[in-house]
Amino acid sequence: MGKIPLVGKGEINPEDMGFTLMHEHLRVFSEAVRFQWPHLYNEEEEFRNAVNEVKNAMKRGVKTIVDPTVMGLGRDIKFMEKIVKETGINLIAGTGIYIYIDLPFYFLGRSVNEIADLFIHDIKVGIQNTKNKAAFIKIAADEPGITPDVEKVIRAAAIAHKETKVPIITHSNAHNNTGMEQQRILMEEGVDPGKILIGHLGDTDNLEYIKKIADKGSYVGLDRYGLDLFLPIEKRNETLLKLIREGYSDRLMISQDYCCTIDWGTAKPEYKPKLAPKWNMTLIFDDVIPYLKKNGISEEIINKIFVENPRRFFS
Repeated sequence: MGKIPLVGKGEINPEDMGFTLMHEHLRVFSEAVRFQWPHLYNEEEEFRNAVNEVKNAMKRGVKTIVDPTVMGLGRDIKFMEKIVKETGINLIAGTGIYIYIDLPFYFLGRSVNEIADLFIHDIKVGIQNTKNKAAFIKIAADEPGITPDVEKVIRAAAIAHKETKVPIITHSNAHNNTGMEQQRILMEEGVDPGKILIGHLGDTDNLEYIKKIADKGSYVGLDRYGLDLFLPIEKRNETLLKLIREGYSDRLMISQDYCCTIDWGTAKPEYKPKLAPKWNMTLIFDDVIPYLKKNGISEEIINKIFVENPRRFFS
């Protein structure tokens, strides 16, 4: 693709993205629950949470945020527009379907191509009856592995990619090979591995697994900094440093997968101190970048990870 569509702000050239967070969520919620029991939610509080986090990130030098909230996570393009209007952030939205096992009943009997058409509509026409266009496709696979419906979505993403040339970002489980399987299926369908970002590989310190994916040409998402329940920050940093020293800095994407608001049961406020005590949208500035500098990593490498790699991914 040429220029990148932004939420509420037209388009920018990839070289104008600046310092980029590649995987953050302004808001995550269970769509069916919100529709049926809206009294459980407080949109004003959700708005404040997102604005505060985005402004804090911007104060630290962040110019662009990629928000991979799609169907299954509560994508709401008008909410995103409100955050952009309030903060001025460059916000990149996507299309896709986030499932671990089964698609909704709507898709029973519907083909892979029909799913791909929905993604293409978001990219070419606009999201949720607005003029905001998707700039990437998001897919997921987790503990259940590559179920038939998950595979259907992956192959639909490949079809939409080949039609539109937008890149693909994935959610994977770093412990059961789903990342390699996503990569295999997408490449089997003809997707350029350099247009694939396999997400959440930073949840493991298994370097050989991570390098196998990077060696095939895809980007590696070390993008859950702060989620200590999956892997502590210290181990994430050690893995990152080893990958940089072994020559993989041009394949790395670092982010926090922070959810300014999330309604998942395991994300209740009382759980956060134990499972994610430092989790926020600026953790990398307090823990990751200082760690890299302390260990001799140059500004040039840091710029490559946070500026050049996102630019190349979207170019």
